[in-house]
Amino acid sequence: MTTIPAATSATKKSRPQVNLTVLRREELSPHMVRIIAGGDGFADFTTNGFVDRYVKLVFPQPGVEYPSPLDLWTIRETMPREQWPYTRTYTVRWVDVAARELAIDFVVHGDEGLAGPWAAKAQPGDALTFTGPGGAYNPAPDADWYLFAGDEAALPAIAASIESLPPEAAGLAFLEVDSEADIQPIAAPTGVEVRWLTRKGVPAGESGLLVQAVADAPWPDGRVDVFAHGERGYMKALRDVFFKQRGLDRKQVSLSGYWAKGRVEDVFQAEKKLPVGQI
Repeated sequence: MTTIPAATSATKKSRPQVNLTVLRREELSPHMVRIIAGGDGFADFTTNGFVDRYVKLVFPQPGVEYPSPLDLWTIRETMPREQWPYTRTYTVRWVDVAARELAIDFVVHGDEGLAGPWAAKAQPGDALTFTGPGGAYNPAPDADWYLFAGDEAALPAIAASIESLPPEAAGLAFLEVDSEADIQPIAAPTGVEVRWLTRKGVPAGESGLLVQAVADAPWPDGRVDVFAHGERGYMKALRDVFFKQRGLDRKQVSLSGYWAKGRVEDVFQAEKKLPVGQI
């Protein structure tokens, strides 16, 4: 891997390090693995109350010698940036405080990427280190209905958001995945319809299914609350749907790119400060 680890404005105070242990791994679908982690370090995890809470997983670089125990913030203060561990951003799917466990879902495409291959091979007892959580979204309690849209990368955050809704909630959710085998159960309120869009072999980030489905969606009366996250190109297209086609107010929409086709996360994060990366 030749990319330079992404810079960050986070601090030890805003994103404390948490050291957990893998407890078990679950195969959710052909392309998604769930890692459940816990252990003594769970006491250091403080949930922030957002349904899209995310953490930055820490992956030491092969061939670089780090102080033990691993302390990301000390490393960033004492070692050159090109030697920092890599970080990858993932949503916490659920937290069970009583059991002292949390779950993180990983998209897996063979040996592609850094976190996916790790999750596919993770075993009980393996270390799982991250900083966080961050987050910014909760469904607006005064909305008349809700609209969710995303691809596999956003599936954990969307599922967690849907499952946080009150029983009487109404809305639509569009989730793009590779095939029917990737469809997962989501405990949605009766009034929230979940529509799965299958690419059927079209590479992720190259399909027009998600954007077209949202553009053509029925639009109930009342104030909508939107949560749309996923591939950057998809989100740029949905930006036009929400603001130009539908005339929504910015406060009604949580819109963010989680990844960009052809970019590793370090490059993707750096591009967020450039015009190409702004949504």
